[in-house]
Amino acid sequence: MEHLWAPWRMDYVAGERPDGCVLCQAAQGEGDAEAHVIYQGQYNYVILNRFPYNSGHLMVVPYEHIGAFTDLSPEQLAEMMDIAQGVVEAFEECLHPDGVNLGINLGRAAGAGINDHLHLHIVPRWAGDTNFMTVLTDTRVVPQSLAESCRTLEPALRRAMERRRAGRG
Repeated sequence: MEHLWAPWRMDYVAGERPDGCVLCQAAQGEGDAEAHVIYQGQYNYVILNRFPYNSGHLMVVPYEHIGAFTDLSPEQLAEMMDIAQGVVEAFEECLHPDGVNLGINLGRAAGAGINDHLHLHIVPRWAGDTNFMTVLTDTRVVPQSLAESCRTLEPALRRAMERRRAGRG
């Protein structure tokens, strides 16, 4: 019998829930590698999802604690989408996905794990990444560690955002 070793999932399954908003706490780290914040904009930052669906799964998060999509300012929303485009460019550069999912879960019924601080999930996808493990055992295999995702994506995203800024001359 083979075993799937994923000890980082235990914190999610049985760990204590921290006081306060984990996304607000992560934003205060100013590029904190421990929190896996890989990019900081004026209104939003990018953080790797601690419990990813796939390698490279990250989120674009407003610094402001906002739960309603309609409460985002035009500036916050515009920067969120600009960063999302940069993330897709970074994925193409270093992860070469076959596709990308982008989504915001608004409310618990929609799947929001953090209901009161909205965030945009961006997940790279590959043909075959939903394999027999997911179908038969409701288990997903994530082949890259968060630390390695951070080392790979942070410089690629920084380059993508620099190219985006330069192109706006």
